[in-house]
Amino acid sequence: MKTTTVTKRLAGLGGVKWGVYRKARELNQSGAGIVEMTIGEPDVAVSDALIDATIAALQAGRTGYSNGRGEAGLLDALAERYSATRGRDFRPGNFLCFPGTQTALFAVMAGVAEAGDEVLVGDPMYATYEGVVRASGAEMVAVPLRPEHGFRMQAADIAARITPRSRAILLTTPHNPTGAILTAEDIARIGQLAIAHDLWIISDEVYEELVFDDADFTSPLADPALADRVVAVSSISKSHAAPGFRSGWCAGPAAFCEALLPYSETMLFGNQPFIADMTELAIRRGSEAAPAMVERFESRAHLLADRLTTETALTVHRPAAGMFALVNVSATGLDGEAYAWDLLQAGVAVMPGSAFGDNLNDWVRVALTISDTEFATALDRIVDHAKKNTR
Repeated sequence: MKTTTVTKRLAGLGGVKWGVYRKARELNQSGAGIVEMTIGEPDVAVSDALIDATIAALQAGRTGYSNGRGEAGLLDALAERYSATRGRDFRPGNFLCFPGTQTALFAVMAGVAEAGDEVLVGDPMYATYEGVVRASGAEMVAVPLRPEHGFRMQAADIAARITPRSRAILLTTPHNPTGAILTAEDIARIGQLAIAHDLWIISDEVYEELVFDDADFTSPLADPALADRVVAVSSISKSHAAPGFRSGWCAGPAAFCEALLPYSETMLFGNQPFIADMTELAIRRGSEAAPAMVERFESRAHLLADRLTTETALTVHRPAAGMFALVNVSATGLDGEAYAWDLLQAGVAVMPGSAFGDNLNDWVRVALTISDTEFATALDRIVDHAKKNTR
């Protein structure tokens, strides 16, 4: 059986990176009692208000076809929100609606890069990024995100990798898996490079509302000088603890959204009207869940860092946002992959850093999204394991 080149380009980029996660689930189905700290599932249920809004929209018959751009009410809500938070004027024509950030990113990438092109992506990166770039036909060029710079992408590292084939820079701020946030100065320097080399900037901002108290978020969309070359993607999955609703969007130049519209229509022809109505309410009301999630995740990140720093030779990168923290496990003499499998035998599942790029070979990613009781149990097991295995 013959398949197309896209299947070959994506070979090895799917679930193969999630072996520890799958094994932990398998063990727990047999009652093993593994504490799972692998995926970023919000630790709170979606609000009753959003469920009620979805049910009301269904009962009102909002089950017909949408259009390729999105429902008018949701587009208006997005325009109002982005105008208020980005400091410049946005209109409904600056948006396209999609089933989640992942679909939005897939479509946007197809609109800026193709075979023969290159896209600059920070390493480490969210696990699907390489596949999204390769699916467009372009090649991914890894830009190292260095611990000494707080894992924030540096303009100098981008500049060293720009070629005549470069077409876009993919940013994630706040970042998964590191929890780093690009500063306004970082974005300005990156923006200067984008202007000088006529590059698109794609900004994944899905963790925007999960910023910890001592940090600030700046979007590249806020810089008027970059208005014609920045496209941001986001959703309600993290901010409103609603990943299963699959409701996201892209925000960018009206001309870009207009050009991408036929592609969007070919893919899926908009999102479901009853989901759009619920999302409009979510955008207009803001998130009831985000402030409490921020408090819990920040507290757990500090607890993780404090215990591992004082009781073990492991080191923790303290995140500024998001649902995860990184732990450097090199003191055990194991790389992140071997450590994750070894720790699984001690009853804790974490993600090997190598699942997110070559720059995290000595690290693991720890999810902060489990209950405080489970988190305390996991910390005890991680500390005991480190004491037995540190050289």
